[in-house]
Amino acid sequence: MQPADPESGVGGLLRVRLDLAYDGTEFSGWAVQPGRRTVQGVLEEALGRVLRIDPPRVTVAGRTDAGVHARGQVCHVDVPATAWTAAPGRSDRTPAVALLRRLAGVLPADVRVHGAAEAPAGFDARFSAVWRRYRYRVADAPYGADPLLRSFVLWHDRPLDVDAMNAAAAGLLGEHDFAAYCRPREGATTIRALRVLTWERTADALAVATVEADAFCHNQVRAMIGALLLVGDGRRPADWPATVLAAGQRDPAVVVIPPHGLTLEAVGYPPDAELAARARAARNVRTLG
Repeated sequence: MQPADPESGVGGLLRVRLDLAYDGTEFSGWAVQPGRRTVQGVLEEALGRVLRIDPPRVTVAGRTDAGVHARGQVCHVDVPATAWTAAPGRSDRTPAVALLRRLAGVLPADVRVHGAAEAPAGFDARFSAVWRRYRYRVADAPYGADPLLRSFVLWHDRPLDVDAMNAAAAGLLGEHDFAAYCRPREGATTIRALRVLTWERTADALAVATVEADAFCHNQVRAMIGALLLVGDGRRPADWPATVLAAGQRDPAVVVIPPHGLTLEAVGYPPDAELAARARAARNVRTLG
């Protein structure tokens, strides 16, 4: 049984990794906010209830905005080892299986924890991550989006050229200061390493963007996708998104598009032996070059 990471500052606790999915439609984002329904708030309350402890603090890989969904969100929580081992009660289930079943009984239907395990030494859901992958789904059919997908797909009322959007996306790849596509936060850097930004047509005729980076700053994905949609429908040339990036400041033509088309699909981590080192490195404020 692994103890909690000493860097967390809490002793005698067990660190548990949780993998979860949620429909963000009725949430005011991930992070706890007074008087608002949030994923973090709902999850912490449920954990406290099923483990019979005070609601524990949960650390997440990436805080999603209001209305954004997740299939592959990851978080960690430090809980008393006694609470973890007591989770099965009198059953012969493992603590992980028992926790999943008990959470399924108390969580609302728009949040599911589908994985639970004792975290490896050095694991930090936020700082150990090496990449986050999102997908943004767009329907451009003249009749709109499938009614059964309307909560997860943006309708764009002009036809989109996927090849043009891919050509434009190539100019954003690499490590850059993405200040032109981010909402600034005091003390936070806007330097990010964009690994993947590609568009494809799916079997159901959607235009789907896959976006992957070491991390994202606030509104970055939705602002970049908004710029690429202007290229896809012919209102801007293919080199325009890269020109905006190079300018280093927000262009009023770049619109942060609605959140409901965006889903956090997966978070990647290094081998267990590298988790602690990655967490330490990720805490450093980075600079270009």
